[in-house]
Amino acid sequence: MKLVVLGLNHRTAPLALRELLAFTPAELPEALLDLTALRGVYEAAIVSTCNRTELYCNTRDPELVRQWLEAARSRAGRDLADSLYCHEGDDAVRHVFRVAAGLDSMVLGEAQILGQVKEAERVAREAGTLGLLLNGLFQRAFAVAKEVRTETRIGSASVSMAAAAVRLAGRTFPDLSQARVLFVGAGEMIELCARHFHASQPRGMAIANRTHGRGDALAREFGAEAILLSDLNTRLAEFDVVVTSTASTLPIIGKGLVERALRARDRRPVFMLDLAVPRDIEAEVAELPEVHLHTVDDLAEVVRQGVEARQAEVEVAEAIIAERVDDFSHWLASRALAPTIRSLKDQADRIARHETARARKKLTAGDPAERVLEELAVQLANKFLHAPFAALNAAQEDEQEELVKLIRRLYRLHDQD
Repeated sequence: MKLVVLGLNHRTAPLALRELLAFTPAELPEALLDLTALRGVYEAAIVSTCNRTELYCNTRDPELVRQWLEAARSRAGRDLADSLYCHEGDDAVRHVFRVAAGLDSMVLGEAQILGQVKEAERVAREAGTLGLLLNGLFQRAFAVAKEVRTETRIGSASVSMAAAAVRLAGRTFPDLSQARVLFVGAGEMIELCARHFHASQPRGMAIANRTHGRGDALAREFGAEAILLSDLNTRLAEFDVVVTSTASTLPIIGKGLVERALRARDRRPVFMLDLAVPRDIEAEVAELPEVHLHTVDDLAEVVRQGVEARQAEVEVAEAIIAERVDDFSHWLASRALAPTIRSLKDQADRIARHETARARKKLTAGDPAERVLEELAVQLANKFLHAPFAALNAAQEDEQEELVKLIRRLYRLHDQD
């Protein structure tokens, strides 16, 4: 078994490339089955967020995984060589633990990534692509994340992406209490953003979703208006701040729609933040002078604040992870030995049962108990020693020295004086 993590993130690839490799929730089950259908890929899970796409695999050949990803997601012939990273073995374990603990996030110590990793585990488990290796990896990653949050203050001062969104909007509208805010989507990120914007007491809030249900419930929670995405054509002009995060594979707000809204607003400025990957807002919207369009990558400057002050906490967290990587390696090694240990014990049990049955027959026949016990001991010893004796006798000359050392170690034989 070889654990491999292949992927890219906000540090190695720009948004334009990340959105090419992003998987929607609906695509994940089929992608996992397709990946594990490859000969040599035994287990798989995929983490796909706005900041990363990563494949976690148990495979005999990492190149198989790379080729599959490039064929499945690299549209328009984009070269991924400079953006992809590949971790194997302990390095892969360390990476997964750091991701789950929030140490590899744009927002240091943020908690949302743990939920995203848990969702990736759930999807893979339901798709039937988890096995012993990845199941053990995920369960230990969840435990490590909890330990890091318990033993350090890594997340206590972190600026979440939602809080950073409010700060970024404040650069365009210093007084958010006078702004009307529109949220497009109704997922976890929109809920977090709505909670942070709601604390600024904006003049009005609305949540636009494709259907009623989740959008309506979220609107009620924050005293906002619930509208449908189909209403954006007539309602977009009403809002000063627009935050989007949907699972759409294509933009839902185009340049033409925004231009019409600006005319209706008498060219008053608009702050727009697109947190989706792939993007919800056409990139060309940024060409409009009245629009301050930002993407998830623009939050990096805001969330970077305070990292230096928490460096001591990072070092403690890294030490915890290093220890848990060692623990996982020992567990994995013990699992690799399990079949051999089980076979050895089964063989010993068979020998014991066979010789015990022979001894009982002799006792039933009236043989003296002392002699039966002596013969039983001799027979057991002979049977257990047969394999090492045979191996020594059959060994080639260049093998004998190492074999002797191994047998002396196994049987704890001391050198004769």
